[in-house]
This record gives sequence, structure tokens and C-alpha cells, in this order.
Amino acid sequence: MPRFSNTSKNRLGLAHQDLRILFDYVIKTFDCKVLYGFRTPEEQFELYKKGRKEVNGKWIIQDSKKVVTYKDGTIKKSKHNYLPSLAVDVAPYYSEEPHIRWDDTDTLHYFAGLVMGLAVLLKETGIIESTIVWGGDWNRDFILHDQAFMDYVHFQIA
Repeated sequence: MPRFSNTSKNRLGLAHQDLRILFDYVIKTFDCKVLYGFRTPEEQFELYKKGRKEVNGKWIIQDSKKVVTYKDGTIKKSKHNYLPSLAVDVAPYYSEEPHIRWDDTDTLHYFAGLVMGLAVLLKETGIIESTIVWGGDWNRDFILHDQAFMDYVHFQIA
């Protein structure tokens, strides 16, 4: 049976209780890694700078394919910036290198289906209280330069 590494346990440990419960169920059937839970404003800003350059004191998108967040951690907070974190980034984990496969969108979709199915089941049975949202469903709400912002490893409290 898969189990979380100490790093994943620590990251998940700073997340909202419903996310902790959900992913404790997920790991029983699908090996995965918690990439992020809580992020400080400084950590969030470092991610915000990806794909951007500073021009006259403002961060402008230079390469939209490298953008990983639209939240800067201060003016616009991410759900990762709360303690406990209201969001986690969790990816399927492969035993062979590369352990995280960003281009394997079929597996990312399959994994998200499992997570979201469990989230609905756990909410319907009263084990968790929150509705969970998947970043892969953001195709209409989060558009950057005419491209849908798809965050396939992101799960958050609605």
C-alpha cells in the first residue's frame, strides 16, 4: 500500500482538516506526493515571478507558459497562504524517474477523478464538511493571455 513520505506528511499536516482527511483516503489507493500545502507570502511571490519580469516596478507576464500562479501572496492571496492551508498541490508519484510527470495529463485527469470522487463521497457521508474544487476545472475562470490556466495538481476548499 502506498504511503506518504515525511515531507508529504509535513506539508499535508499544515492543511485544512478536510484536505488532510481526503488525502489520507487517497494515499490508500493511489501513490502521490504533496508538493505544496501552506506557503509563506515570500514563497508565493517566488512562484508568482515565474514567467514574469519586473518593468517599472510592476511584474509583467513575459512567458505565459511559465506562469504557475496569478496570486502574489500579499495583495492577492492564494488559498495556500492561509494557515491552515485551504489548498494543496498533490501529484501522482511514480517509483521510477521522473517521479512527477507533468506531461502525463491522462494520469493527472485520472488522479483528479479519484480525488474528486472521494471528496464527494466523504462529504455525502459527513466525514468532511467542505466542497473540494480541482484546479483542472478552471478553464473558464482563470484565463491568462487567452490561455486557460489549468492547475492539474491543485485541490482547494471551495
